[in-house]
Amino acid sequence: MTALHEPLAKVVGGTTAKVMAAHLDLHTVGDLLHHYPRRYAERGELTRLSELPLDEHVTVVAEIADTRALTFNRGKGLRLEVTLTDGSGRLQLVFFGRRAVHHHQRELVPGRRGMFAGKVSLFNRKLQLSHPAYELLDEEAGDDAVADFAGRPLPLYPACKQLESWRIAKSVGVVLDSLEAVGWEGLVDPLPAALRSGRGLLPLPEAFEKVHRPRTRRDIAEARARLKWDEAFVLQVALARRRAATAQLPAVPRRPAGDGLLTAFDERLPFTLTEGQRRVTEEIFADLAADHPMHRLLQGEVGSGKTLVALRAMLAVADSGGQSALLAPTEVLAQQHHRSITEMMGDLAEAGMLGGADRGTKVALLTGSMGAQARRLALLDAATGEAGIVIGTHALIEDVVGFHDLGLVVVDEQHRFGVEQRDALRAKGERPPHLLVMTATPIPRTVAMTVFGDLETSVLDELPRGRSPIASHVVPARDKPHFLARAWERVREEAENGHQAYVVCPRIGEGDATEGAAEKEEGPEGEERRPPLAVLDVAAELASGPLAGLRTEVLHGRLAPDAKDDVMRRFAAGRVDVLVATTVIEVGVDVPNATVMVIMDADRFGVSQLHQLRGRVGRGAAPGLCLLVSEAEETSPARERLAAVAATTDGFALSRIDLEQRREGDVLGQAQSGGRSSLRMLTVIEDEDVIVEARAEAAALVAADPGLTGSPDLRTALEALLDAEREEFLDKG
Repeated sequence: MTALHEPLAKVVGGTTAKVMAAHLDLHTVGDLLHHYPRRYAERGELTRLSELPLDEHVTVVAEIADTRALTFNRGKGLRLEVTLTDGSGRLQLVFFGRRAVHHHQRELVPGRRGMFAGKVSLFNRKLQLSHPAYELLDEEAGDDAVADFAGRPLPLYPACKQLESWRIAKSVGVVLDSLEAVGWEGLVDPLPAALRSGRGLLPLPEAFEKVHRPRTRRDIAEARARLKWDEAFVLQVALARRRAATAQLPAVPRRPAGDGLLTAFDERLPFTLTEGQRRVTEEIFADLAADHPMHRLLQGEVGSGKTLVALRAMLAVADSGGQSALLAPTEVLAQQHHRSITEMMGDLAEAGMLGGADRGTKVALLTGSMGAQARRLALLDAATGEAGIVIGTHALIEDVVGFHDLGLVVVDEQHRFGVEQRDALRAKGERPPHLLVMTATPIPRTVAMTVFGDLETSVLDELPRGRSPIASHVVPARDKPHFLARAWERVREEAENGHQAYVVCPRIGEGDATEGAAEKEEGPEGEERRPPLAVLDVAAELASGPLAGLRTEVLHGRLAPDAKDDVMRRFAAGRVDVLVATTVIEVGVDVPNATVMVIMDADRFGVSQLHQLRGRVGRGAAPGLCLLVSEAEETSPARERLAAVAATTDGFALSRIDLEQRREGDVLGQAQSGGRSSLRMLTVIEDEDVIVEARAEAAALVAADPGLTGSPDLRTALEALLDAEREEFLDKG
């Protein structure tokens, strides 16, 4: 067992270890050492008690004159009051809570001298420090010891009600002392010595010492630089090994025929591909022609033509005799894909049918709620190979679904799926099929290199010709209700001009949880926030109020599949003026005649989600309009988010804002892996340079030594820093 794997109970004591395990998810010495301070307080310059400044951090040297434990709140509460003196004045220290009182009462006895640091406040006309940091002095302690204490930053840890920051700091000190006593025996250093020395990084024991017990701000900076490299490098090595392993797997090369289905499709296209679509297609076709599986992420702005690129890849696979499976997260999106692909292909999608093209194939749809007969037919077409393209939801993953020759898996909106689902579909091929992962949620470069680091990345960064601009505005419904009234007038004006509108709400109806929307924050203190607005309620109010006379329909996840498909078909055909929906229309829905979108309770949605929703309008010749309705206060973070969305249509810029507001663990797929994020120090937005450099170093190391035989400590660190579930997550990625 390595030093980092030692159970905490053996070092810090059973009671403290139990609290750490239960409330902070800390179980081993390594867990505690990687539980870094969230910030550092300044202790302040040495100050005489007669000269204490109010509301500032100070450090004083004084003698304890008196200690008293007092009850309050009818005996339910307990506090400790300690009076200090230095000959020039008096200062009171105060500690609350029975555990804290009993601990400090044993140490802070009259006659002892010490150094005390904290923020000066005033209570009952007395200056005091609440829960100060302190260090008691020996009789021989001189000026140097006092000055050293006063100048040191004070680590403040992520804590909990049951375990205060100062107690965590004390436990960390015990762990550090115990490791130093045995010369850090058993500690593995994940960074190869040449890399560490070449970049001037601290040895690992020194980094742990300086991050937890710094003497200066420089100590903190040096320690953080080293520990960030640990996290970035270990993760990038894991991803580099996955890329190398994928490259060793056998796959059937898939090349388009010279006069096959792809050629016939291209001849019928009524437009030319954009430069971006041509560039990305070349990257994908080169991967498909290789004898190892493609493993590519295709990302791009809403409406950039990803579906067309994916379809051409699927037609190239059909030319080679193989099949493609397109996995969509919702039935609405699966149906939309099926509809748009069959429309784009025309008679090329009607192989074996009267009027079908000679060089065509079938395009099958398979969803969980299809009728028995339609389902049997789709399963038969997939199993016999009659269907060159099979589009579906999670139903594609079921055991009964089989393919004749699965050559390509296309996963749409990757963030909606767990890695196990993606892996289950890929396993349906006799040999590993090629994989194309698509997302319309723009991903910052550093996130792509961490979350999707085992995928090659293609970016569609231009919109096809004919796409119209989208204007976005925040509608402050609480402060200016007449703005909301004007919003409904704009919807009516668009309908009267022959266009259509979406109205999006977070919830379906009474008693339902939000569908796809994220609660972002509580209301102002003391104010209960009302439930999110619901589709059924809003649709009824609009139909009988400001939008009376317009053809209004609802769409949400609880509708039967046939009913959802019927609503979407009628909306696409222009027989519905206003569609009041949940986020089921977030991706894939393409109705060029829809020009305006009103998002109710917009502050309850994430930044990237708002950008996705907004992309449903402006898809035709007429300009789009997106109105973000909110009751949030003008100065609140929620309104700042909405203002950012309204200010730009650059999805990559918005994705950075979105990322900055979320925890790293969420970004790195923590929910998918089921474990804690392995990143505690590294931040994927701020540390781009470290990630880029670590990726290059990792790729070079794995290329030279795939088995890491020359880096045994790194092999051990992969297991220590990436738990089993995290390794499984990377392995299935």
